[in-house]
Amino acid sequence: MTVKTLKDLNGLNDKNVEELATIGISSVGELEAALKDDEKVKEVIKTLTGVGPKTVANWKAQFEGEEPAKAESKKAEPKKEEPATEVVEASAGVYTVKKKPELDDETADALAKRAMISGRRPAFKRQEWFRYSKLGEKWRKPKGIHSKMKRCLKRRPPMVDIGFRGPVAARDLHPSGFEEVLVYNVAGLEGIDPKRQAVRIGGTVGTKKRMAIEDRADELGIRVLNRMV
Repeated sequence: MTVKTLKDLNGLNDKNVEELATIGISSVGELEAALKDDEKVKEVIKTLTGVGPKTVANWKAQFEGEEPAKAESKKAEPKKEEPATEVVEASAGVYTVKKKPELDDETADALAKRAMISGRRPAFKRQEWFRYSKLGEKWRKPKGIHSKMKRCLKRRPPMVDIGFRGPVAARDLHPSGFEEVLVYNVAGLEGIDPKRQAVRIGGTVGTKKRMAIEDRADELGIRVLNRMV
């Protein structure tokens, strides 16, 4: 392909011709000579609007008498299509939704109320826990006829009282709503209702027996509250 005028170049418009004039290029010969100089090429790309390295490469190909499409085909080889790979999620590490109990409306409301009451319930600490570190913070009922905490005087720590308890319908239930059943072996899973009961494995159970209990519970659809993983 013979380039006679600047407008014969692909991607070069009237605005670009005016921009070339600002850097001293007004003919085809001057542009061809400029494209052979790397510093001049950078200046051309920086000056012209909408012109990038690919467009300049096409111009060079046109000056050499080649088609732009052929020049690109030499530089860029067609990408080979790779076989599609099937992505399979591993079972390990995938989060599964924990089993929920089947609750009636009364029990569900009672659990919600108990959660609100628990948020307002103060921390009950032993009398003078702040004075003697050996006493600890674990609750003990204050005793003695002179105990101001026992007489519920002002500015004294709160005492455990029946008014701080939660609703009867939610009493002794796990926060999830399940009724907890303590088991120590696989035989303890028999007779468990998976719709309203969940098991808690005893703390003295070894790892081998614990794994057997968890596997059997999965088969029966029973939720284990203190799983190893």
